[in-house]
Amino acid sequence: MSPPTSSTTGAHRLSVHRDESAGGSAPAAPSDATVGQLVSDLTQQMSRLVRDEVAVAQLDLKAKGKKAGFSLGAFSAAGLLAFFALGSLVATAVLALSHAVDGWLAALIVAVVLLVLAGVAALVGKKELDQATPPLPQASIDGLKTDAATVKEGLKR
Repeated sequence: MSPPTSSTTGAHRLSVHRDESAGGSAPAAPSDATVGQLVSDLTQQMSRLVRDEVAVAQLDLKAKGKKAGFSLGAFSAAGLLAFFALGSLVATAVLALSHAVDGWLAALIVAVVLLVLAGVAALVGKKELDQATPPLPQASIDGLKTDAATVKEGLKR
C-alpha cells in the first residue's frame, strides 16, 4: 500500500488510499453485471464516498479548529489587557476627581457611576437573552415540520 501523493486533493487522496487498501474482487463491468451486482456496487461506492467526505470534513474542521483556538487565545489576551487599561482609567478618574473633592468622595462617585453602567449593561443583556430563548433552531424545526407534512400528504395520494 503506497501513501497518497501530496499533489492530490484530500478527497482524492482518501479515495486512492482506500481503493488500494480495499480487498475483495473488482466490480464487474457494467454490461456484464446483474442488477443485484450493480446495486451492491452502488451501495459500496456510496458508502465509501460518504466516509471519504466525512474524513475530509474532519480534517478541514481540525485545521480550522487549531486556527480558531489560536485566535481565541489572542482575543483573550486583548481582553485581559483592555481590562487592565480600564482599571487604569478608573484610577485616573478617581485621581482627577480628587482634586475637586476629597479622595474618598471621588472614589465613591466613580464607583456609583460604574455600578449604574453595570446595571444598564445587565438590563440590556437580560433583554437580549429573553429574546434569544428558548435556544432552539426554530426555523429548522418549522422546515422539518413542513417537510413531514408534505411527505404525509404525498403518501395519502
